[in-house]
Amino acid sequence: MTTASETARAAEAPDGDGPLKRAIGPKLLILFVIGDILGTGIYATTGKVAGKVGGALWLPFVIGFLVAVLTAASYVELVGKYPKAAGAALYTQKAFKVPFVTFIVAFLVMCSGLASASAAARAFSGDYFLEFTDAVPATLIAILFILVLAALNLRGVSESVKANVVLTIVELSGLAIILGIGAWAVLSGDGDASRLTEFEASGTGYALITSVLGATALGFFAFVGFEDSVNMAEETKDPVRTFPKAIFIGVAVTGTIYVLVALVSSLLVDHRTLAGSSGPLLEVVKAGGVDFPPKLFALIALFAVTNSALINIMMASRLCYGLANERILPRVMGKVLPGRCTPVVGIAFVSVLAIGLVTTGEIEGLSDTTAFLLLCVFAVVNIAVLVLRRDPVAHKHFRAPTALPVLGAITALILASPLADRDVEVYIRAGVLLAIGIALWAVNKAVLKTRGEERA
Repeated sequence: MTTASETARAAEAPDGDGPLKRAIGPKLLILFVIGDILGTGIYATTGKVAGKVGGALWLPFVIGFLVAVLTAASYVELVGKYPKAAGAALYTQKAFKVPFVTFIVAFLVMCSGLASASAAARAFSGDYFLEFTDAVPATLIAILFILVLAALNLRGVSESVKANVVLTIVELSGLAIILGIGAWAVLSGDGDASRLTEFEASGTGYALITSVLGATALGFFAFVGFEDSVNMAEETKDPVRTFPKAIFIGVAVTGTIYVLVALVSSLLVDHRTLAGSSGPLLEVVKAGGVDFPPKLFALIALFAVTNSALINIMMASRLCYGLANERILPRVMGKVLPGRCTPVVGIAFVSVLAIGLVTTGEIEGLSDTTAFLLLCVFAVVNIAVLVLRRDPVAHKHFRAPTALPVLGAITALILASPLADRDVEVYIRAGVLLAIGIALWAVNKAVLKTRGEERA
């Protein structure tokens, strides 16, 4: 049985060896972070954010960017301090040493990744795919989509990350097209600048505040992803030095792109039209006054949402692997595929869960569920940073100014609270997932106790 002290010593070793292959260098990691953050959020949920806030679509993305920077700083400090797989679950265990809380945090992170992948699968089968055909049922397309990504993950981390690089370049090209169309429209005198200050909620009181907070909470889905990268710590070369630059560059690049895309979208398309589409950026292309083939842009968008789902499936399976090594999940979750060294059982497990989720929700509900779950986790992680200041390690690492995790925890809790106007289905789905997690915890604990392996 692994004791708490043994686990802590293992986590503190920045160059600890393990069965996973260190195949990710600095450039690949930066592209991994950018590719993980970009994708479904901006390509598919921009319209849903517009439906909540109105023409002032840019504002939720500005606020979301600031909130993301606060929490990213906490993750950078913790991954530099403990460069091991398992991410938020590892940090929670080290800070609070309560296995039940650790498991719930880990389970919520996993479910957030699967909800995100499911949202991407739904986006793949929506308006972008309909540009080519409507002959195949959307749910079937989404399920097949998940299965293909699972197969790619089984091939290996190197293949998956290289595929991520290609897909990241493609999705960046799509956003560059949107920005180019926007620049052309502005120079041509097209677009309606008055939309940029229009809010869906009337008045300036509580309704306006909850509208903006609700749009920010949903829009925050577009920023999630940087936290996924910490689960790749054991497959990254020199993670202590590599992660700070990669995460901060990734968040800065994507945040800038998001705000610019939001401005262009609002300038060219009425927020009600955006809200009614599962492919809102396709509406921007059609309204931009530039002769760009809609089918070509739809293809680019399909690649973009594929990238999001690929990385989330990858993250969730590595989380299973890390938690199995920590004895928080059954040992079988740590089994790797011979020759490929990929977590085969973890990949199969999360793929089955993703297929289940993809049949129970639509893009907005799954996206909002992802953001809600991660905001709860982010609040815990920001608090954990402060608690773990009492646990120094031998090697040097990034240290965030104390104000950042404090503000990160406060803002995450506000966006996760009922102040953020979200549908009740989000809370119901999160509650069901939490209940499943508690049930799994009880079963796993009973099995460990029966085998005489229950952790203190």
